[in-house]
Amino acid sequence: MNALPAQQRELLAAREIRVRGLVQGVGFRPTVWRLAKACGLRGEVLNDSAGVLIRAVGTPSALARFLDRLRSEAPPLARIDAVETRALADGDGYRGFVIAASGAGAMRTHVVPDAATCAACLAEVLSPFERRFRYPFTNCTHCGPRFSIVDRPPYDRANTSMAAFALCDACRREYEDPADRRFHAQPVACHGCGPRVALERMDGRPVLSDSYSMLDAVDAAASLIQKGEIVAIKGLGGYHLACDATDTAALERLRRRKRRYGKAFALMARDLGVIARYCMLGPTETALLESPAAPIVLLPARGEPRLPDAVAPGLSSLGFMLPYTPLHHLMFRRLDRPVVMTSGNLSDEPQCVDDEDAKARLGAIADFILCHDRRIANRVDDSVVRVVAGRARVVRRARGYAPSPLRLPAGFEAAPGLLAMGGELKSAFCLLKDGEAVLSQHQGDLENEPTLTDYLKNLGLYAQLYAHQPEAVAVDLHPDYLSTKHGRELAGAGRLRLVPVQHHHAHVASCMAENGRALDAGPVLGVALDGLGLGDDGTIWGGEFLLADYRGYRRLATFKPVAMPGGAQAIREPWRNAYAHIVAEMGWPAFAMNFDGLELYRQLDAKPIETLARMLAKGINAPLASSCGRLFDAVAAAMGVCADEARYEGEAAMRLEALAEEAGLTAVEEDLAYPFGMPNLKGSGLPYIEPLMMWQALLGDLHLDTPKPVMAARFHKGLARAVAAMVAKVSVVEGADGADGANSARVTDTVALTGGCFQNKLLFEEVARRLEAAGFRVLGHAAVPANDGGLALGQAAVAAAQLMTAQESGPCALAFRDRSSRSPTRRGSWRWST
Repeated sequence: MNALPAQQRELLAAREIRVRGLVQGVGFRPTVWRLAKACGLRGEVLNDSAGVLIRAVGTPSALARFLDRLRSEAPPLARIDAVETRALADGDGYRGFVIAASGAGAMRTHVVPDAATCAACLAEVLSPFERRFRYPFTNCTHCGPRFSIVDRPPYDRANTSMAAFALCDACRREYEDPADRRFHAQPVACHGCGPRVALERMDGRPVLSDSYSMLDAVDAAASLIQKGEIVAIKGLGGYHLACDATDTAALERLRRRKRRYGKAFALMARDLGVIARYCMLGPTETALLESPAAPIVLLPARGEPRLPDAVAPGLSSLGFMLPYTPLHHLMFRRLDRPVVMTSGNLSDEPQCVDDEDAKARLGAIADFILCHDRRIANRVDDSVVRVVAGRARVVRRARGYAPSPLRLPAGFEAAPGLLAMGGELKSAFCLLKDGEAVLSQHQGDLENEPTLTDYLKNLGLYAQLYAHQPEAVAVDLHPDYLSTKHGRELAGAGRLRLVPVQHHHAHVASCMAENGRALDAGPVLGVALDGLGLGDDGTIWGGEFLLADYRGYRRLATFKPVAMPGGAQAIREPWRNAYAHIVAEMGWPAFAMNFDGLELYRQLDAKPIETLARMLAKGINAPLASSCGRLFDAVAAAMGVCADEARYEGEAAMRLEALAEEAGLTAVEEDLAYPFGMPNLKGSGLPYIEPLMMWQALLGDLHLDTPKPVMAARFHKGLARAVAAMVAKVSVVEGADGADGANSARVTDTVALTGGCFQNKLLFEEVARRLEAAGFRVLGHAAVPANDGGLALGQAAVAAAQLMTAQESGPCALAFRDRSSRSPTRRGSWRWST
């Protein structure tokens, strides 16, 4: 700066600007370069181990404009977590603004999720005057494949599945030009140098594209779908199976071949107009569909016109997504109807990603296969999102969202490196590093061997991508979960600390963490409602009220423990739960005497209930479970919904919710909602939700032939009222004046609603409404699933908190003690345990 005249020097300032967040691999440096030039700045921008570093020289007003525009005009895939500025001692030597070579040190590059085609690339694909006209793999730094093509770090073309495609001169000029939006876009390609599509028959016979279309293989696939064929289509993170969603015969053929007999199919439509014919769209749903993540969005179905029942049997919502690759956009140019776009697999298997595997596994399902020669390095399912209480809430976190890191709340800055293994179903794992949590994409059910293989492969990939060396491994308390078994093996092989975390405590901690609840903010009252999880007393839990922080918890209340005759078989056959509940509430003789005229009695009486009675009497393969999920199953079965068989996890509860939506909770008067009691368990004295009165009312409604939608609505409203009432009851500090929780001293004013049952829109909204009216602050899930897909985040947060506490306090960790445990303590007390 000394080379400048003194008068001019007074008008200039030099600043070093540090930008943290998702700012590498998203076109951030060229954006900085463009904005700096527009603001008349000199200096440089570079990637380094902490993010992006900018050194800029200019007038104070120009620097201020630059910083404002940097925040407002950041690339669409970027996420700025922090911008830090300090004075730069020496700004001499800069004659312009340049993109400098990356700095030294270990890079902390985060791999960005795959993103839907941006408007600029789509315009090129659709314009006959552009060189990428109808090119199915067009992309730039603002869109296209990312995580799905990565083989190893760092994220450079040579380390992705694009390494097989050498850039042509035209693409290389774009790749090397900082003024071009394809500057350092690793998957950049064109007709001349990139991947290519091929359409093949599954029976091996030759295909002549012009027999179906005058354009190309992609357009031919659209013609085949219109003709009623089933086509396997290679997408970003895996294969899909596609057919015309308005063609009942094609739908039934797909269900039969895929062996997917009940679960809803995902749908894709050309544009919002097609979706709006069949579903109700609000501004939040529209924004989600058009976002770079482009998830499947669960939408309320319209009454008319309706798609065939085979699309989503028994449900009142449809899962739609918009085209998110150029291939999809091109295929849908002539498709003005919804198309099934379901995962390319047999039911319960992982999605196919390899071409030869797809031909082998999908050959008996699809008639044709639309493949291409860009290898899918990493399987990534479509994400699923639902708008609940006016907010987008992720049901399945995968393409478009994973593996974006989540900032941990205040107090976790010094958290040790951790690996959390997640659960058994809807599994995902989580890495903790540098104050961030990296939650993997949805892995699936680990009981399936190919899914487990993929899960273990991804553990290795993430360790490479994030140079992650954990100090400890967090696992679920259940010793038989495959994730727990592998976590124990990893901990043993690496001589790492092993931290078992109770299932529902992890759910509550996950909710706290994603809502930014600070480490030392004090406990919340966590309401964790799901199917099942092992409790710390050795029994099955699934309807829990926990006073919890990250370090520990205390069980304040629960649902009534009821036997599951046949164990896991009771999950697959809901009638078993109905029988067990009836026996637990009134006994079979009383039920037979008073309700033998019901169809429910005749159906149950025809089952092998003598065998079940002996199992219950002797406690053989009939574990007690305080499960909200099993209560839903029992009520659904009693109403004749999925009584004999649940064809997929949660079917009974989802169909019961759909029935309740048909009637609407607002149509149910408060005094007609099914009642529940709140007595105390014998022995432990733990308060519990008692459904006896609910069953009496429900059986009475069956006797009166009350419409099933009304019954379902009465159950939902009554259950929500019971949950809110239990929160009010157990949140009151013992000895405080006043019986009403709203007017008494409370152990906490914050309630976290978590667990898979709270994916039920009606239940969540009704419970939240009641709690907020009573003065509670309600936390729910949004970025992380409420189901077991978010479990690993909670495991990681709990393990980190406990390990940091142990470091501060010695070999002890603070924990709440359960009133009903084998070593109970008085409610309201704390206890140290080693």
